[in-house]
Amino acid sequence: MDQRVHVPVDDPNADTEWNDILRKHGVIPEKPPSPTPIIQGALEEAIKRAHENRLEDKDLDELEALEDEEDEAFLETYKKQRMSELATITNASIYNQVYPLQKPDYYRDVTEASQKAFVLVHLTSSLGTNIESQLLTELWRQMARKFGDIKFCEIRADMCIENYPERNTPTILVYHKGDITKQVVTLRELGGQSTTVADLQRLLLDVGAIKEKDYRVLRKEASEDDREGSRHIRTGKATQNDDSDDDWD
Repeated sequence: MDQRVHVPVDDPNADTEWNDILRKHGVIPEKPPSPTPIIQGALEEAIKRAHENRLEDKDLDELEALEDEEDEAFLETYKKQRMSELATITNASIYNQVYPLQKPDYYRDVTEASQKAFVLVHLTSSLGTNIESQLLTELWRQMARKFGDIKFCEIRADMCIENYPERNTPTILVYHKGDITKQVVTLRELGGQSTTVADLQRLLLDVGAIKEKDYRVLRKEASEDDREGSRHIRTGKATQNDDSDDDWD
């Protein structure tokens, strides 16, 4: 009976002439393909995609400024795309302000209105000392001007929901297609007293009210409103109750 011969192998993955002979005769398995070409290919693809999308965050003025640097046909494609997006948003921007609500009209102004557009309701505090509620009121105005195709509303919490806990204000209710799709109780998860327009934009993205490639979001956040939106509101420190009870009790 044939006896199996033990062939010494120091490193079966080494690139040696001896290992090549052993692989040829099936003594050791073939080396797995090197991941380097795969990684290199993925990197090259990512660089190519980044180059192709380099104008995604540019508005019309910025595109105009690049006329001497970019290919004319390529630039014109982006200009047409941006103008089309602008026209669509302009036609849909029928709100452009914060709407005060009255309880008897709530169903019409919020629930029914959400069949046509996203509606965000700010349940405000009844106390003048609630810094977060004051901050959100100011941010609400900025958001309403920036996203005129979304309806931003306000109503005092205790006038909307009887015995609504003051500690849960401000509260944001997001309505779409007649239903509440998200609620945010206080600004804790958004940034607390440091909440900005950028934080609220992320909320709009999360609920699907705007798209990731919306030029209003992609634009470089250089405006004072976006960066400094809360500073002139925060004139002092307010102690927020970190009660962990259920939000609606």
